[in-house]
Amino acid sequence: MTIREVSSSALKTPGLSTRALSLGALASSPACPDQSAERRQPKGSEGWAERLASRTKKKDEAGWRSRGYNPHFDHSRFVQSLSFRLHDAVPSIVVQDWKNELAWVEDLPASDPREILLRKLIAKYEDAGHGACWLRDECIAALVEKALLHFDDQRYRLIAWCIMPNHVHALVETWEDWPLAGVLHSWKSYTAHLANPILERSGDFWFREYFDRFIRDEQHFANAVRYIEINPVKAGLVKGAEEWRWSSGWWRGRGGRE
Repeated sequence: MTIREVSSSALKTPGLSTRALSLGALASSPACPDQSAERRQPKGSEGWAERLASRTKKKDEAGWRSRGYNPHFDHSRFVQSLSFRLHDAVPSIVVQDWKNELAWVEDLPASDPREILLRKLIAKYEDAGHGACWLRDECIAALVEKALLHFDDQRYRLIAWCIMPNHVHALVETWEDWPLAGVLHSWKSYTAHLANPILERSGDFWFREYFDRFIRDEQHFANAVRYIEINPVKAGLVKGAEEWRWSSGWWRGRGGRE
């Protein structure tokens, strides 16, 4: 698929309508198998709402004020935005075609127009809902969300996130001894190990590569939070960020309460 085709196409997968990816579809999706009940309840989300609410009342030592309500950027910490996707969300051959058209080469800086356009093309393709979209299954989405929250405030701080039908966005403050690559590997390996049996499949679950970018300043930080939480709205899945169940926007819209 060429760059022009991406720009002029809605990029909808046959048989996978916007309605099929709606919250209503999530709510009516088949229940997880009973034998997978234990797998569907990994530790991590229990008590998160209470921890979130309590942090609105005080500043912590790093200068952040409640990541769920009024998060602030602190120059002394490393904050990174990242996105990762299911292995079939964007076919490799499609990405390679774009790279060829753009004369893209390895190790381009994030500010290079070719790199910027490539990321935009991939993001648009992802939002169109291509691939199996296993994350639209509420069982799998819940599994991923709990994995993200499991080591929050222990190995990193999860500032914002959004679990889309075929990819995930997150904004993370990384802590010493827990680099982003290691954190992401734990998320992906754990969720893939548990999701495949639920889906009665085997093989690759996540695409091996991911996009990440360091946050420069307060404005960049605010833009990143908004970009992440507004993603379901831009994709036409909901009208408001607080309506998308699998995101920090949903939690924030409920004051940190389920």
